[in-house]
Amino acid sequence: MSQRMDYNKATPAGMKALGGVYGHILHSGLPGALIDLVYLRVSQINGCAFCIDMHSRDLLKGGMAVEKMVLVPAWREGGKLFDEKECAALAWAESVTNVSTTGVPDADYQAAAAVFSETELADLTIAIGLMNAYNRMAISFRATPAAAA
Repeated sequence: MSQRMDYNKATPAGMKALGGVYGHILHSGLPGALIDLVYLRVSQINGCAFCIDMHSRDLLKGGMAVEKMVLVPAWREGGKLFDEKECAALAWAESVTNVSTTGVPDADYQAAAAVFSETELADLTIAIGLMNAYNRMAISFRATPAAAA
């Protein structure tokens, strides 16, 4: 599969705008490893090879154990590998990413709101939306994962 176009060159201002949102998330106070974990899960749900590859590499560079990373798709069965915040973030990421089927029910919101402050939950939701946007760009234009380059 070859890349259809370089969307970074096609719309540098648009990609810079997404980068500004990314910068906000980096400075939001949410732990970087938590955000990378959410980015990986969203990318897995969407089937974005480019982003799965990138965020897996980021998590490994950040020190996440391979044993934990490979269980991200089955995090509910991961036992104590995933802490309370990670579980809440992953559940929220799944509900928000699958909004067309979940409708993001009150129970999902209440579970996330029990663990995160309003600001944290808003920023986490921005991060989830951002990764969904990046996934759609990479999938639509067939961005090549580093592992396949």
